Amino acid sequence: MSLIDPKQTSIPDLRRDYRQQALLETGVNPNPILQFQSWFEQAVQAELPEPNAMTLGTVSADSKPSARMVLLKGFDQQGFVFYTNYLSRKGQDLAQRPWAALVFWWAELERQVRIEGEVIKVSDQETEAYFESRPRSSQLGAWASEQSQVISDRNILDQRLQELEQKYQNQPIPRPPHWGGYRVNPHLIEFWQGRTSRLHDRLCYRYTDQQWTLERLSP
Repeated sequence: MSLIDPKQTSIPDLRRDYRQQALLETGVNPNPILQFQSWFEQAVQAELPEPNAMTLGTVSADSKPSARMVLLKGFDQQGFVFYTNYLSRKGQDLAQRPWAALVFWWAELERQVRIEGEVIKVSDQETEAYFESRPRSSQLGAWASEQSQVISDRNILDQRLQELEQKYQNQPIPRPPHWGGYRVNPHLIEFWQGRTSRLHDRLCYRYTDQQWTLERLSP
């Protein structure tokens, strides 16, 4: 039996024509990080929900891909930073194959950014500084959750959290040794702007021979 009534929902017809803007070589920064900064600031100014939300794609040691949403916590000329549990599935993937793909999708602006690159852990100093800036509830959550591990029910998490609240009452919460940051050092950054008739603009930066080159891709 079909789970979706085709009379009510026609998936092939769920489409829209993109018309807002064009993306031309003459209008972008030769440095893709600065171009990303420009687009990111526009997404923030447009008050998009979670403009720093990004899909993170990794591959396991046995070549099985997986993807999930994470939050960008910083970026610079060295790359794009996020934080997580080192023992999670993504952490285990990155330990075996330190490469990742990121995707930002800003639907309201009809824009997408794809990033591919090598992944390294951020320094302990940088990780400590960010952990100390987090709300106490998030700090406790990093201790309470054995991310990606099977648990029998929600009560286990709630009980762990209560125990940790009592343990660290009226004192600073240390960073868990299994929690920290990663930086995706980009080798490819592609900017996508929706256009009419599915003839979208795609400008791709590739890092080779210590410099960025820009090329247009067919949609």
